[in-house]
Amino acid sequence: MTSDSDRLTPAARSLVDLMNSVFPDLGGAVTDAAEARRIIDALESGRPAQAVEVGSVEDRVVPGPEGAPGIPVRIYRPVPGETPWPRPTVVYFHGGGWVIGSVDSYDTSVRRLCRASGATVVSVGYRLAPEHRFPAAAQDAYAALCWAAASIGELGGDPEALVVAGDSAGGNLATVACLVARERGGPVPALQVLVYPGTGGGQETDSYRRNGSGYFMDVTALRWFWEQYMGPEGDAAHPWAAPLRAADLSGMPPAYVVTAGCDPLCDEGQAYALRLREAQVPVVERHFPGMFHGFFAFPDLLDEAREALAGVTEAIAEAGRDRKNICDQGGRAG
Repeated sequence: MTSDSDRLTPAARSLVDLMNSVFPDLGGAVTDAAEARRIIDALESGRPAQAVEVGSVEDRVVPGPEGAPGIPVRIYRPVPGETPWPRPTVVYFHGGGWVIGSVDSYDTSVRRLCRASGATVVSVGYRLAPEHRFPAAAQDAYAALCWAAASIGELGGDPEALVVAGDSAGGNLATVACLVARERGGPVPALQVLVYPGTGGGQETDSYRRNGSGYFMDVTALRWFWEQYMGPEGDAAHPWAAPLRAADLSGMPPAYVVTAGCDPLCDEGQAYALRLREAQVPVVERHFPGMFHGFFAFPDLLDEAREALAGVTEAIAEAGRDRKNICDQGGRAG
């Protein structure tokens, strides 16, 4: 219901109310992973099919971490002739609290990203919790990054234009992959694109309290996702789980960070952008005050989502044009 204190735009409020009426459990009483996946699959199947044309789509299994199974990926290539060769390559990690989501549920979103940016996009089906708890997803994310870097000639052709990207838990994995690469001397992406990322693992921020209910992604669900990922013995302060807690962020790739004003994770996304900037990492921030956690998936319904997608795809395209000018040093937009 809309109130005088509601900070969502009217279009966003209508969408949130609709989703809450159809899928109320995602905002509160999710009790197991199977039920959570059922809800998100129903949400996706209930949306109109989007025939976003790309050049080709290929499913493949790439090497996983040592001792782990291979990682399913879906490779989206742009329409031939629309993007000059060489082009950027994006390694994309889907959202879903490390518990739900898949390359299938993100098919339309990734097709949009491929078509608008002109990049080859590798959508990564990393292992999910609670069957595979931390650090399984982080390990898969780094392994997928390494595979993409080693296969760059086949995928995109420009070794200077490798990008990692993701939303929510996928934004967490995108930047964690960069942290692991820095630690192990692995491939360094030209850009990290983080859409309302989970970076702190904490629940004491002002946005967590202020946006805890009424904006679709309830903090009860967020806490539950975190518990499934970490388990009873997980180290919640480990930088691979909570990159905001890393002692040093210097040497990380330039970042493009999107946050939403009605998102419980807003403050930790902004705090991470600040930490990167303080470490002399070039950062562009785009903040959308009247949006909610998940808005990026609805460019067909929300002007702000279209604007956010345009900004992200332009940043990715720029990574292919000139690595040195992806972001203005210390710049902030929006």
